[in-house]
Amino acid sequence: MRLDNKNDTKPVYAGNSIMVRPDGPLICKGDTEITLQNADQELIVKEKEFALCRCGLSKNKPFCDGTHKAEKIQMSQTFKDNREEDISGIDGELIVTVKKNSMYSVKGPMTIFSRDGLSKTTRTKAALCRCGESGNKPFCDGKHNGCGFVG
Repeated sequence: MRLDNKNDTKPVYAGNSIMVRPDGPLICKGDTEITLQNADQELIVKEKEFALCRCGLSKNKPFCDGTHKAEKIQMSQTFKDNREEDISGIDGELIVTVKKNSMYSVKGPMTIFSRDGLSKTTRTKAALCRCGESGNKPFCDGKHNGCGFVG
């Protein structure tokens, strides 16, 4: 882990990372380009960094458009993960698949962390919440099935 600069307390991880911003989006970063695609394999974008909506209210899904600020959405950045994996020595691309009316399915070596650095996990795959209703954010717990999420 390193800090952006000596006055910054926001951690930055080498490799593929997903930062969980408090009350805000998932910030995906990669050492190489990250592939964002629809479940039917249609490519949306290939970039080194993008912000994904996690409140479910963006009018530009899957990207964050700042609606969470206007709606005063509150989402914690802290989390616990019982499925942490050792990814040391594993390289590869991060592929984020947007599942229709469902979660983000993420594959590839990644570090998921809170902006304050107090929560952190490493994985090779994850299902991340898009609807804003999960009781286990940033991870999906299937609540999109009953909340009427469309996206």
